[in-house]
Amino acid sequence: MSETVTIDGSLLEGGGQILRVALTLSCLKRIPIRIYNIRAGRSKPGLMEQHLKGLELVKDLSNAHVSGASIGSTEISFSPKEIVGGTFNAFVKTAGSISLLLQVALPCALFAQSPINLRLRGGTNAEMAPQVDYMTEVFRPVLEKFGATFDFELVRRGYFPKGGGEVAITIQPVKELKGIHLINPGKVTSISGWSFVAGALPPHISNRMADSARRMLLKVCRNINIESYKEDRNVAVDNASGIILTAYTDTECILGADALGKRNESPEKTGERASEMLLKNMDQQTCVDSHCQDQIIIFMALASGPSSVKTGEITLHTKTAIYVVETLTKVKFNVETLETGGNIIHCTGSR
Repeated sequence: MSETVTIDGSLLEGGGQILRVALTLSCLKRIPIRIYNIRAGRSKPGLMEQHLKGLELVKDLSNAHVSGASIGSTEISFSPKEIVGGTFNAFVKTAGSISLLLQVALPCALFAQSPINLRLRGGTNAEMAPQVDYMTEVFRPVLEKFGATFDFELVRRGYFPKGGGEVAITIQPVKELKGIHLINPGKVTSISGWSFVAGALPPHISNRMADSARRMLLKVCRNINIESYKEDRNVAVDNASGIILTAYTDTECILGADALGKRNESPEKTGERASEMLLKNMDQQTCVDSHCQDQIIIFMALASGPSSVKTGEITLHTKTAIYVVETLTKVKFNVETLETGGNIIHCTGSR
């Protein structure tokens, strides 16, 4: 076991990103860590329910010794053992994001001793985090380029503020990840997605979101298929609305965007917000969108061999992920700024 590495949680993004990436790498590299100033950049510093459940999840995965694991804690120590297989649960009482629980556990599970089943409860569609639909429709295909995947079952939707969503995920371990090379964004050939309402909201809201998004996207692509529907009451009881969009290019790149409906916002505006996000990534000629950009950093670092990925502007979340990876491993990243716009992120991974 290595000596304990201390990390200042207030640096860069100053939120949950440092905690998630550090915990994951601590498990994978068997490196004890101490993190202080946790979420110091947030209005309510320290561990929230969602962060605590993520910490407890990787603790269970790696049979780790942990101190400071309580709501509001601004400092933790985490000392992992081997990552075992089996079935693990993480139940967030609030609408805390299920996707963020998956982010911290997935890389660990991919290198477990045997298959892992996760039962995660919380928010399936929440602000300030990827919707679970994004994780399956955009992130998972990108993950598969590294040579890994996961099986996903949606049991129940959970929305703000009650949560209550539930998913079942099965992850088969891999011997290694392979480096990826995504440097040619290509041309968008099709755009798909879906627009939904749930609870007591009328179906016409989903139609209006989809129509609004379609009008904007027709400027750049004629092959558009956005499904509109109302969630089954057995799957989604509470009120919510939203839209998920995915663009595919002729070089097998995938870009995603989404938006949740808000009070005092028209369905047309919700559809426009998702479309504007997607169009921005398309305009930047990127091979991964801004949400996927930071998520793949840890997989680039764990892959065997080099990876290169063309992106748009480097986000603060990506800079944070790179910082934590370089702090806890010997992997170094190089960001190449292109004269034509955008960047290429390079690294040579090392499991």
